[in-house]
Amino acid sequence: MAFRQWKEEHQAIWEFILFNILSNVSTAARFVVTWVGTAATGGAGMGVVFLAELASQVVNYFVQMKFVFKSTADFSKSAPKYVVLAVIIIVMNSVIVPRVGELLIAAGLAAGLVNGVVVPVAGTVLAVVISFPLLKFWIAPGK
Repeated sequence: MAFRQWKEEHQAIWEFILFNILSNVSTAARFVVTWVGTAATGGAGMGVVFLAELASQVVNYFVQMKFVFKSTADFSKSAPKYVVLAVIIIVMNSVIVPRVGELLIAAGLAAGLVNGVVVPVAGTVLAVVISFPLLKFWIAPGK
């Protein structure tokens, strides 16, 4: 009872927590498709990577819409918005964040630290900072 009351009183905080926890479902989908695709093709080429990312984004769309935000938004309106968000995140994580990493390495930080820790953590944090509010208020507004 106390937890249920806390969730009702702190809905936005609970959504943020749930958003982060359930994002792991899409990560699991990405891993499964990558493993299956790699086993089937003998390597993780661009096709496998693309299919894994596509599966991850499809799973994430439905998980966030239905379980986190409990959105009743029309699929024909919310899905294209989600595609825009996914493209933003993919471009950010494949173009912008690595460039920042290169600047940090050029400034003297160890490449292993930058590429192994800073770049992936920065990409994840930026993806959360961008995607949570866009999902909550633009793509999957609540009832």
